[in-house]
Amino acid sequence: MSELPLLLVAHGSRSDAADAVIRSLAGAVAAQGPRVEICYVDVRGPKVVDAVIALRDSGAHGAVVVPAFLAAGYHVRVDLPAQLAEAGADPARFRTTPSMGPDPLLAAAALDRLRAAGYRDGDAVVLAAAGSSDPSAVAQVRLAAGMLSGRVGRRVRVGFAATGTPTVTDLVEGLRRAGERRVAVASWLLAPGVFQNRLLECGADVVADPLGVHDDVVRAVLDRYTAGVAEIERAA
Repeated sequence: MSELPLLLVAHGSRSDAADAVIRSLAGAVAAQGPRVEICYVDVRGPKVVDAVIALRDSGAHGAVVVPAFLAAGYHVRVDLPAQLAEAGADPARFRTTPSMGPDPLLAAAALDRLRAAGYRDGDAVVLAAAGSSDPSAVAQVRLAAGMLSGRVGRRVRVGFAATGTPTVTDLVEGLRRAGERRVAVASWLLAPGVFQNRLLECGADVVADPLGVHDDVVRAVLDRYTAGVAEIERAA
């Protein structure tokens, strides 16, 4: 395993339970070899600038920066690069990988969570994401729904908990009006919090837990780290 550290960048949440998931995910990844540090683009500290400075102060000359986001919306495309630039991070040495999602590994994790919650073959399935005003991020969520659809063998619709339409609740109600007897909601969220709580109130028969610290989520992070290390080494 490379000596390059992995900088896991999360959004940040006021929920201690959500923060605990990020820390547990970092620990699970670190157990596979790389040094892992955590930072946040918003709400919590340490912020990206502080984390980069701390890494340099510790003697690290670079890092693989992995955005712990399930789609590349504004925070990944704009906030994160701006904060890395503010810290003076050389893009050739502080290599930012694609966001964690969409990824077939995460679709597999979502199905595992769905089955654990009581999903039955034949249930109507909704993939529930936080939502974004960024069309490219929404398109990535729809791509993830396609990945999950291939695993459940029927169409998976996309609903949103915060930004965008249809809302998960409206989608569940519409599926019932269309004659679906059971509706299952797969959570396209990494950790618990306000958005997951909204899913629990959407009226579905089954609501899966967030992806959390699933083995396939850990693998997805490690895959991005490995690819990032290779890019840094090729550029050296």
